[in-house]
Amino acid sequence: MTDSRIITIFRSRLRDEYADEYSLTADRMVALAESMPGFIDRKSFSAADGERVTVVTFADAASHQAWRDHPEHQAAQRAGIDRFYSDYSIQVGVETYSHIWSKPII
Repeated sequence: MTDSRIITIFRSRLRDEYADEYSLTADRMVALAESMPGFIDRKSFSAADGERVTVVTFADAASHQAWRDHPEHQAAQRAGIDRFYSDYSIQVGVETYSHIWSKPII
């Protein structure tokens, strides 16, 4: 059996006073994550109540751990705790099933 994909769900609320600094850091983290071996995709969403959700997929546990442990990512995590977020939660899971369907173009 091959390694299963690792999916991270990151939910957060930003503090308004750090929006500009957060934006610069977030742009850098997106570029860095996308350059990491094993990166598959990332989607971000915002709710009307201000909650933000990002879903990130890596090919396997090793590539996810490399991202988790990257020094720049760890520095950004510390900045998030110290300044950017009023609250956050993170869930990391192993993909056990996947199904994709698209309507055929006629």
